[in-house]
Amino acid sequence: MISKKMIACLVLVFTTGFSSFAQMKKENTTVKINIEKDTVINYKKPQNSITEGSVTVEGKRINYEAVAGTLILKNSLDTPTLSMSYVAYFKNDQKDNSQRPVTFIYNGGPGSSTIWLHMGAWGPQRVFINDTSRTKAPYKTVNNDYSLLDVSDLVFIDAPGTGFGEVITKERGGAGDRKDFFGIDQDARAFRDFITQFITDYNRWNSPKYLFGESYGTFRSAVIANLLQSGGVGLNGVILLSQLLTYENMSDEAHSHPGNDNPYILALPSYAATAWYHHKLPDQPEKLEPFLKEVEHFAMNEYTLALNKGATIDSNSFNAVAEKLHNYTGLPVSYIRKANLRITGPEFEKTLLGDESKVTGRLDSRYSGSAYNPLSETPEYDPMDSYIDAAFTATFNNYVRAQLKFGKGMKYKNFGNVSPWDYKRGGGTSYPNVMNDLAHAMIYNPDLKVMLNMGYFDLGTPFYEGVFEMQHLPMPSSLQKNIEFDYYYSGHMVYLHPESLKKLHDNVAKFITSSY
Repeated sequence: MISKKMIACLVLVFTTGFSSFAQMKKENTTVKINIEKDTVINYKKPQNSITEGSVTVEGKRINYEAVAGTLILKNSLDTPTLSMSYVAYFKNDQKDNSQRPVTFIYNGGPGSSTIWLHMGAWGPQRVFINDTSRTKAPYKTVNNDYSLLDVSDLVFIDAPGTGFGEVITKERGGAGDRKDFFGIDQDARAFRDFITQFITDYNRWNSPKYLFGESYGTFRSAVIANLLQSGGVGLNGVILLSQLLTYENMSDEAHSHPGNDNPYILALPSYAATAWYHHKLPDQPEKLEPFLKEVEHFAMNEYTLALNKGATIDSNSFNAVAEKLHNYTGLPVSYIRKANLRITGPEFEKTLLGDESKVTGRLDSRYSGSAYNPLSETPEYDPMDSYIDAAFTATFNNYVRAQLKFGKGMKYKNFGNVSPWDYKRGGGTSYPNVMNDLAHAMIYNPDLKVMLNMGYFDLGTPFYEGVFEMQHLPMPSSLQKNIEFDYYYSGHMVYLHPESLKKLHDNVAKFITSSY
């Protein structure tokens, strides 16, 4: 989340100048960029390109129509404020498109585009990644056997300030301001308005509707779900991948809020999974899941009690817990004692493979790389990024222009400059927390289903943290039955692991088809 892939409310009503898809089809017109004639991109006008394609999903061929373009949000004075880019895929030959499910998909950051879910998980073309092995140019895409197009139409949305989108400021002839979009509630309102306008333009008001967010996208989904439903847009399901609903539980920032030991407790099972994967445990278990159940029990009982004692813990208990932590993490007992039984994610990533002068990945700890500085306290980079960034960037930029016929003369921003991001809500100064938003959405619509997907080797948003948050949502306990939990032998970006991608597809497809 606070990394590249991660880095009620007052309602601002926007309208849009985006013409309806039905009207475009009727008039047989498609707005495209012509860079030879227009050397300056006009961000105030919606642009799009419509193409046809096919994908084979688990042996079944699916023909689709793809629309790549931008949607323009306007203020109450009908002045453009924001251009948001997207790619939508619609399955062909549907008798009634208004009855087919549609899933709105986005990554997180904040400040990340949706290149990762598009080219890694659900789009018809997938970047070829050989799991944790490196690839090099020329990179390639392959048919995505696990695209979600078999059960739902798909809309990949780039967050404000990312992708091909731009804030349409006064200098660009609009009325947009960065502060209107770069914050928790501001960003969510923009997504709400995008979705509302999209289902209007494409006549999808009656379609079963789903949100799919990854990382900060899960944080965003909680707010969007509450905004949409309180505004009359019903949802069938919210699908979360690598969840974080409150920053106070982040292991990365644990030193910033002493007195709250939850980050250390909730990250421990992910440390144990990582040590198991790298064979660093003193007594290596054969199977991961039973081992993790043991670690979870220790974390919520003996470990929690020990940390809650603070400075009053006796030396025998302190040493006993240190030994247990050594057995569960593979870290040296002397290091654990110096850390006062409290190890943050970055410290663990730096120390586990420290005797080899290596660091583990943060978002996917299966990855490893040489340390920039073997003597530093924490890593200076995430090895996972070094494995995948160039491949995703190159293949998407080629795919969107060569196959989707969009983006000529425009720069696609994987990551936008969204600083400073407004984390405050209602004037508060506490750590950002959207658990109330998701709880309110589920109370407002007691039929709303929520799915949580978690990778065992994710140190950015540890899987047990997600479970803990879901089990502490402030809502009637009877609504807990609406939450589904699924686990994977992968990291934050579960889909990087081919076997986990298949499992993720099958689980999400079942979730969608069973909830409408």
